[in-house]
Amino acid sequence: MNSIYLQLMFRVRNNPLFFSILSLSLTLSTFAFVAYNLVPLSLFCSPFLLLPFLHITNQHFIFLYVVKKMIMAVKCGARMGGQLVNDIVSFLVFSMLDVVDVILCYVYKVADFFFEAEWKACYCSASAKESIAGRGKIVVSEAPGESKIVRLTCTKMQLEEISDTLYTRPSLVSAVSNSTALRPSKRTGVRSSFTVNSTVIEMLQGRVGGQQTLPVPRWSDCNCKTCTSWTAASCRDTLFVKVDGARENAGEDVVFIHGFISSSAFWTETLYPNFSKSAKSKYRLFAVDLLGFGRSPKPTDSLYTLREHLDMIQRSVLDPYKVKSFHIVAHSLGCILALALAVKHPSAVKSLTLLAPPYFPTPKGEAATQYMMKRVAPRRVWPVIAFGASMACWYEHISRTICLVICKNHRIWEFLTKLLTRNRIRTYLMEGFFLHTHNAAWHTLHNVICGTAGKIETYLDDVKNRLKCDITIFHGQNDELIPVECSYNLQSRIPRAHVKVVENEDHITIVVGRQKAFARELEAIWRNASP
Repeated sequence: MNSIYLQLMFRVRNNPLFFSILSLSLTLSTFAFVAYNLVPLSLFCSPFLLLPFLHITNQHFIFLYVVKKMIMAVKCGARMGGQLVNDIVSFLVFSMLDVVDVILCYVYKVADFFFEAEWKACYCSASAKESIAGRGKIVVSEAPGESKIVRLTCTKMQLEEISDTLYTRPSLVSAVSNSTALRPSKRTGVRSSFTVNSTVIEMLQGRVGGQQTLPVPRWSDCNCKTCTSWTAASCRDTLFVKVDGARENAGEDVVFIHGFISSSAFWTETLYPNFSKSAKSKYRLFAVDLLGFGRSPKPTDSLYTLREHLDMIQRSVLDPYKVKSFHIVAHSLGCILALALAVKHPSAVKSLTLLAPPYFPTPKGEAATQYMMKRVAPRRVWPVIAFGASMACWYEHISRTICLVICKNHRIWEFLTKLLTRNRIRTYLMEGFFLHTHNAAWHTLHNVICGTAGKIETYLDDVKNRLKCDITIFHGQNDELIPVECSYNLQSRIPRAHVKVVENEDHITIVVGRQKAFARELEAIWRNASP
C-alpha cells in the first residue's frame, strides 16, 4: 500500500500545474463544505490543505497522512450516505405500512365477525364505553386479601401496568385516525369521566365478569395439539416448566427466564446438556415458558402485564417447588421480569445474571413508554432485526397477519425448513419463534417492555440498595437490537454490576453457539455466590 502512495506522490509532485490547481480547488471546497455543514466532504478535502507543505518540505509522510485521512473521510461519508438511504427507504416503507395497517383493521373486523360472530375491538378504536367508565371502578387485579381498584373520575385515572403505547403509536397516517391515550369527555355535568380505549375497557370488563368471551384458540391462532395443550384443566393456571438437575437434596435453585418470542427451549436445548455433572447434582434448574409463549397458557382475555407474568412465575415455580432462595438467569425481555422478581424477593436472590438487558434511560421531557418504543422499534428497514421489531411493535394488524401466516401454520414452516436445510437448523429456535399468539406477543411487548419504562428506575434503585447478591451482565458486541450501551447504562445505575461484552456475538449467539463456555461461566458465578 505504501508503494502506491509513493507513486501517487511522485506523479503529483512532478506536475506543478496539476498540483497547484488541486490544492487551490480543494482548499476552497473545504471552506465551502464547512460553511454548508457538509462534514464528510469537508473531512475529505481538509487533509489536502497540507499539500503545499508537501511541495515545500519534500516529505512524503505528509502525503501518506493526507491519503489515509482521505480514506477515513470516504468511509465516514459512505456510512452517512448509507444512513441517509436507510432513512429515505424507511420513510417510504413505513408510510406505506401505515396505510396497509388501516386497511387490515377493517379486514380483520369483518373476518372476526364472520368466524366468531362477534366484533373484536382493536386498539385503533377511537371510541370508549363511557357507560362502563361511569360505574366508577373496574377491578384490575386481585391478590389474597387485597383488591386493586381503578377509579375513573374527573381528576384522576390510574390504569396500572397498561401501557399507553398499546393505543398511542404516532405515525404519519395512524396519528390522525387513532385515539390518544386519555382525553376529557365532552359530556357536561358535575360527574365527568375520562374516555379510555375501548379494547382495554372490554378486556377488563370480561375479566371482572370472569367469562371467556372469545373462543380458545381464536380462528387466527394455531389449534394443534402442542399449541392447545394448556387448555387441559390441569394446565390452565400454571406455566410450562422444564425441571432438570438435582431431584432430591438440591443445594440451590436456578430460575431461567427467556426473552421475547422465545421459550424455555432457549435454555434447555443449549445450557442444560452442557452443565457439568457436579452442577446438575447440586443445582435444581427451572426453565419456564412465559405466559403466552411456548407450551404455557395463552388466554385471549389476558393483558399480559408485568404483574400477570410475575404471578404466574410465583404460582408455577416458587410456590409449588418451595423455592426459598435462588439464582436468576434472564435474557432480553426476561431481564425486566428478573429485576421485578428480584425486587419482590430481595433476600432470596443469590445471584442475578442478565443477558442483553433493554435499558434505555429516558431523557427529561420524554414520555418513558413512548421513548422506549422508539428505541426498541426505531422504524428502520435496516438492520433486519430492527425492521422485524418495528413491524411487531408499531402495527397491530400487520403483526397479526404475520402471526396468522407463520404461527398458525408453523407445522408447515417447520417441515419446509427441515426439508430445505436437512435438519441443519435446530428446531428449538423455531419452536420459540412459532409457539405464541399475536395477543400474547402484542400485549407483552407493550405492557412489559414499553410499559415498565417508567418503573425501571425504581427497580434499579431497589436492586442497588436492597439486593446484596452479585450482578453480572453479558452483552453481545454485535447486538443490533439491544445495543451494548444498555448494559453500561445499567451498570451506571448499579456500579457493582459486572459487564462482560462478548466479542463477535449478537442478541442470540451470545448463548447459541457458545453454550459450553457460557455454561462454565454460569457455574463459576453460582459457585462464587455460594456462602
